[in-house]
Amino acid sequence: MRKSNQAGKLGTGSILLIVVGVILLIGFIAVWKGYNKAVRLDEAVPESWAQVENVLLRRFDLIPNLIETVKGYAAHEKGLLENLANARTQYFQPGASVANKAQAASQLEGALSKVLLLREAYPELKANQNFLKLQDQLEGTENRIAVERKRYNEAVKALNTYARSFFGKSFCAMAGVEKAEYFEVTPEQKEPSKVKF
Repeated sequence: MRKSNQAGKLGTGSILLIVVGVILLIGFIAVWKGYNKAVRLDEAVPESWAQVENVLLRRFDLIPNLIETVKGYAAHEKGLLENLANARTQYFQPGASVANKAQAASQLEGALSKVLLLREAYPELKANQNFLKLQDQLEGTENRIAVERKRYNEAVKALNTYARSFFGKSFCAMAGVEKAEYFEVTPEQKEPSKVKF
């Protein structure tokens, strides 16, 4: 009888040890998954921003060609063309933050829309083959920028949502993950473009 009592006590202790071990294992797996999710979401944001930059770079590479084409037709639009060049320079400043680059890209968008409106004022420019090709390339690039900007903002939303969730906040703090900035439209971009002569 004594042996069965000892076996019962040993069995209860083993079961308790197994239950505690399983709880600890589940807790470790939950922390591991939460931490890895924070890191994965944090890595998705710069990856998405790199795609935005690839397309913005294409746009900035097209600008000098567009400026040269338009210069001959719109010599008195010097200020507009200088704004395009300044936005390009501002974008490529060493150490520029995502917010600064987004602002430069937004300034460029406003200036570009004004340049494209010039074609209405200059019928010869409207018929110029180089201008038409550049305009097509820019329109395609603008569409790509919109898609990549949307993907970037979706990655930022996923990260920021997780960083604000109950457990996600802890995992983000543990992994050193901070909230990211959205690539937003500036108030100037919301205004319709106007070209005055």
